[in-house]
Amino acid sequence: MSETVADQARPEARPASSDLYRAVWRFHFYAGLLVLPFLVLLAVTGGLYLFRDELDGFFHADLKRVEAQAGPQATPSAIVAAALAAEPGTPVKYIPPTSPTASAEVTIKTKAGARDVLYVDPYDARVLGELPDKGTVMWIVRQLHGLAYFGPIAEGAIEIVGGWTILLVGTGIYLWWPRRQQGGVVSVRGTPARRVFWRDLHAVTGIFVGAFVVFMAVTGMPWSVFWGSYVNQWANGHNFGYPSGVRVSVPMSDEHLHHAGPTSWSLEQAQVPQSTHDGAAPISLDAAVATFDRMGLHAGYAINLPSGPTGVYTGSVYPDDLTQQRVVHLDQYSGEPLLDMSYADYGALGRGLEWGINVHMGQEFGLANQLLMLAVCVAVVLLAVTAAAMWWKRRPQGRLGVPPLPEDRRKLTGVVAILAIGGVIFPLVGASLLVVIGLDWLLTRRHGSVQAA
Repeated sequence: MSETVADQARPEARPASSDLYRAVWRFHFYAGLLVLPFLVLLAVTGGLYLFRDELDGFFHADLKRVEAQAGPQATPSAIVAAALAAEPGTPVKYIPPTSPTASAEVTIKTKAGARDVLYVDPYDARVLGELPDKGTVMWIVRQLHGLAYFGPIAEGAIEIVGGWTILLVGTGIYLWWPRRQQGGVVSVRGTPARRVFWRDLHAVTGIFVGAFVVFMAVTGMPWSVFWGSYVNQWANGHNFGYPSGVRVSVPMSDEHLHHAGPTSWSLEQAQVPQSTHDGAAPISLDAAVATFDRMGLHAGYAINLPSGPTGVYTGSVYPDDLTQQRVVHLDQYSGEPLLDMSYADYGALGRGLEWGINVHMGQEFGLANQLLMLAVCVAVVLLAVTAAAMWWKRRPQGRLGVPPLPEDRRKLTGVVAILAIGGVIFPLVGASLLVVIGLDWLLTRRHGSVQAA
């Protein structure tokens, strides 16, 4: 249904004729065109991943859940031996049961080079089944969320999306700003048949969740392949990847902690120390587990097993409680701690970013945190749907429907200059801004008009 006369004469049409409004609207349109499809994917996968423990527990209950028994549990070495009997290879990681009803997990590198996770009943060392490493439903969702399946170029797109999302919110606030109109500020006018309904729903939703969307974009940036990696090196890159002040006066290997599995952002570049072979026999996995328990690592910690004569036992845990984050490396011969790193040892930047990431992942405030972030994810999908509905109702037949150019092109240059600040902070965003400007120039030349393209 086309717009009514009342729609066309609505109060917000008057400020839309201003040059500055047109310039901002034009780049708001481009930003939405660029990032909204990605934001929908991020919102859907992110909303699911907020409940990763619950969903994985549901989908993989036959592997992750056992019946609690009164008797003692098998030793870690017996559990690993049972896993090796079922899947020959080299054990690389062991995760003790997190509760009386949880299975133990053993990651094995097979002779073919693949990594499989075997789930073992800790009471009778019976193998319950196996999955490929990072093969749970929620790991697949996490890989989709970071576009990891599509290679490093696609992962770079996440950084571009994050930066443009911030610009999208900023320009959206300007377009929403009250200009003596009746409605459309905190209320929605009209019915779904009218464009004003979708415009108001889009604007009101955006103003209520805009700050949260920016928060999600900023706290997602540390994981980006370009900006995130450089900020990580700047924060931790001059001390074997550890914050300054952490004692690292032990032999260090060329292996990095994140190569062995997921770790915190602050320790992505952290190098793993080496064991010193002094002629002693290596300690057993049972002894290493006993040491980690005695040191008080939070339940749910994982143990990376030594790889080679200079390898170490690495116990790491990243629970919901940030203060309990910890990584401990044990010499595989003496069993003594070589490095003991906790959240309190991170630098100020690291602690702040880790807190933001924890909130981003729905971990900091329990169920309330999960529900809040889920509401933001739902709002992002709603913003995309309303944006598409607005565009569909105003698009010229057979054309893209780019908002009209300002008559005074200097207004457009001014908006670009402001957006360029974001391009300086996030270089990949700056590069994409140049591409958008180039495409806009070509579009303008082609149509040679201030009307919508």
